[in-house]
Amino acid sequence: MNKLNFKNKIINGDSLKELKKIPSETFDLIFADPPYNLQLKNELSRPDRSRVKAVDDKWDKFESFKSYDEFTIDWLTECRRILKKNGAIWIIGSYHNIFRVGYIVQDLGFWILNDVIWNKNNPMPNFRGTRFTNAHETLIWASKSEKSKYTFNYQSLKCLNDDLQMRSTWNLPICSGKERLKSNGVKIHSTQKPESLLHRIVLASSNKDDFILDPFLGSGTTAVVSKKLGRNYFGIEKEKNYFDAANKRLKNTKIIENEYLDTLENNRTKPRIPFGSLVEMGLIRPGTKIYDQKKKINAKIMVDGSIKYHQSEGSIHKVAAQIIGAESCNGWTYWHYESGNSLKPIDHLRQRLRPIN
Repeated sequence: MNKLNFKNKIINGDSLKELKKIPSETFDLIFADPPYNLQLKNELSRPDRSRVKAVDDKWDKFESFKSYDEFTIDWLTECRRILKKNGAIWIIGSYHNIFRVGYIVQDLGFWILNDVIWNKNNPMPNFRGTRFTNAHETLIWASKSEKSKYTFNYQSLKCLNDDLQMRSTWNLPICSGKERLKSNGVKIHSTQKPESLLHRIVLASSNKDDFILDPFLGSGTTAVVSKKLGRNYFGIEKEKNYFDAANKRLKNTKIIENEYLDTLENNRTKPRIPFGSLVEMGLIRPGTKIYDQKKKINAKIMVDGSIKYHQSEGSIHKVAAQIIGAESCNGWTYWHYESGNSLKPIDHLRQRLRPIN
């Protein structure tokens, strides 16, 4: 199957069969929301005896743990094959299945990067009062191998989180309101994921024009968010009613205008430039004074790119860390140089040495 034949498409079919048709190393990112194997044996009801619409669909039922494990090994094996060498996968699950899935993920050679807890702001209560309210789901984020140079848009995630590092606990609501797909007042899909969850995952782990797969597409959230964010998508869904709902949803989805799809460049992907290179290239001279942001502290630059402040000497990072009494400090943003009547971070000088794409 040619890669172009299924780019930005979804198909109605069995995932295990369709995955085998895909050429190796096709996708940059995979998001998988497989059956959870919830093992529900009794109907759930509220205190007023009204029935709760739980996940009791045929597609979520397996004869045994062994059959579920075999199913998991099969689809994960194919996903690893069709993932690019620097690709990554996200898998979501609950306590019913995520530990079995995680074990298999490691056995197959994936490299787990994080587990993320999705704390649901509005979870379904435990009506019987026999257990804690199940208010979270777990996501596994893994690269194809330990050596994969996976995508992680750290700067974008930090900006998304008000300039704080994004943690591995995410507080997001479950899918509800207008976003929840319904037919005659009844939920079309029992486990429809919110777009906010996929927005964060796609933004974190892919770039514009990357190719994203969802092997258990369901109501189409992954494809919808991928389309909005300017990514290419491919989805597989076995159940015809879910497929039809996803198809309709996709047709009504508009791509965000290209000028708004740019994200902050991740420092990790930029070529490393030592401070000494600025001295070598004449961008800053030995003997020049550099300052903290308030100009209360100043240090002098030496010929080898080290700096001196009173009795302290060393790299821009080491000396800055000693001044503020911390284990580490980013000297590129701590130290400033005089430019006309203003102070600018020395990082501005570094940008001149970086190649323009």
